Amino acid sequence: MVITELLERNSRLYGGECALVEINPSESRDKAVTWREASLIEGTQDAPYRREMSWRSFDRRANRFANLLLSRGLKRGTKVGILMMNCLEYLPIYFGILKAGCIVVPMNFRYSSEEITYCLDLADVEVLVFGPEFIERMDAIQDRIPKVKYQFFIGKNGPSYTENFFDLMHFFSPDVPPVLFTEDDFAAIYFSSGTTGFPKAILHKHRSLISSCIVEQKHHGQTRDDVFLCIPPLYHTGAKMHWFGSLLAGSRAVLLKGVKPEWYGFLCLGPRISWMQ
Repeated sequence: MVITELLERNSRLYGGECALVEINPSESRDKAVTWREASLIEGTQDAPYRREMSWRSFDRRANRFANLLLSRGLKRGTKVGILMMNCLEYLPIYFGILKAGCIVVPMNFRYSSEEITYCLDLADVEVLVFGPEFIERMDAIQDRIPKVKYQFFIGKNGPSYTENFFDLMHFFSPDVPPVLFTEDDFAAIYFSSGTTGFPKAILHKHRSLISSCIVEQKHHGQTRDDVFLCIPPLYHTGAKMHWFGSLLAGSRAVLLKGVKPEWYGFLCLGPRISWMQ
């Protein structure tokens, strides 16, 4: 089994149930940057801005992004980078890369322009997906990343060298792409923190990701009734792979955009948070 099969299983079994919730207590973003069919509730004093996504929608969006990548002629093993803050789009993009048979490269949102350049080059990244928080850093390195052929922007009014992710997604099929891979195919490159130098690349196979799902679920004992509050950034294995246990259990995750201690108590009193990380 590969990890994308778990998403497809959850889509079949729990299709209309909520899979992901994004909560941003600090602001209400422009509706123009949300995905179609995502439930939008405007923020108020008692109910912060939130978006929700069902398991079926999660899987279909991942398929759309996979088919977009394949339409550009990407081959199995092509490296696709993600430079984003926690948000509702992150995990469908992550799984879309895997469904295309490509290798996903999550990147630290704290990276400087120099570190972004270094990691893109080291991992041979050919496609990059990034959000508005990184425009200034990406502007500074455009003439230094010749290996990157395509850049997709998560937002509106992106730089001229990018393509708008939201505009493109509606043109591609929500069906599972015809790509076959096994546990022994490479799946992801994660970077070390770089505390003693530049970050170091760590290559994982699909076997590693599915193993993380099993280990995390056994360790934390997530059930279908639990809600996982994801506080750390999703580029980090300490967040993503803890959530893998919830993926295996078919339970809901809440993605918190931004971190303030007073937000945690509010959230834990709200959507029945059972697990915090």
